[in-house]
Amino acid sequence: MQLFGIDIGGTGIKGAPVALDRGELAADRCRIDTPHPATPDSVAGVVAQIVDHFSSSDDSTDTADAAAPERTAPVGCTFPAVVKDGVALTAANVDDAWLGTDIASVFANACGRPFVVLNDADAAGIAEMRFGAGRGLTGVVAVITLGTGIGSALFVDGILVPNTELGHLEMDGEDAELQAAAKVREKEDLSWKKWAKRVDTYIEELDRLVWPDRIIIGGGVSKHADKFLPRIHTRAEVVPATLHNEAGIVGAALAAADWQASRQS
Repeated sequence: MQLFGIDIGGTGIKGAPVALDRGELAADRCRIDTPHPATPDSVAGVVAQIVDHFSSSDDSTDTADAAAPERTAPVGCTFPAVVKDGVALTAANVDDAWLGTDIASVFANACGRPFVVLNDADAAGIAEMRFGAGRGLTGVVAVITLGTGIGSALFVDGILVPNTELGHLEMDGEDAELQAAAKVREKEDLSWKKWAKRVDTYIEELDRLVWPDRIIIGGGVSKHADKFLPRIHTRAEVVPATLHNEAGIVGAALAAADWQASRQS
């Protein structure tokens, strides 16, 4: 079975059909830069382009495309905000026009399909817990995504505690993601060593407050874990994510599958 997953980030919006039994992309992902300003209309337009990209492939005779999700199937979608019942309650890395907006309805109207929307880090965490570095774990697990900002997903015995927003912990009197996000390393041209020191400070604060048994570091930067994770020193076990930058897409599709199953039960 396959469903679409779309991952909306501060710099890029990407999507692909996902093979739900394996937790893998079933086709090469389609990526489009996040528009600026990232208003509801502009972001919905990009999301529609990505859905249309794969929908048009449904009509091809290629065998890989023949297994694409049905056009009436729900689409799972991440969003960089606190999301309650499909509505954005924060807008840290997108336009303030999203505040109070029913994200699921905006995308459903633009694409003509039902949408299931959840916090981006929560989606990545769901993927890692089912198919990645958190698979089979009990206890307290924190999945931290380092990207444009810092996202967090917290699990207790495999159950998600949604919208934790632990990337906004105070760190040296400032929002942690303004100092330790992966984008900050690039923007300030920090060496891996200097950036790792900031990440270490953040992880220590997270560990002191939440006391997780394992911390999984995700986001695209997890591909370079060997350059900074050896410099992280904390009580909890810290490991790199295994799904890397595809976790959001996979987790979004899994959320759509769970929603679809609940509707059918």
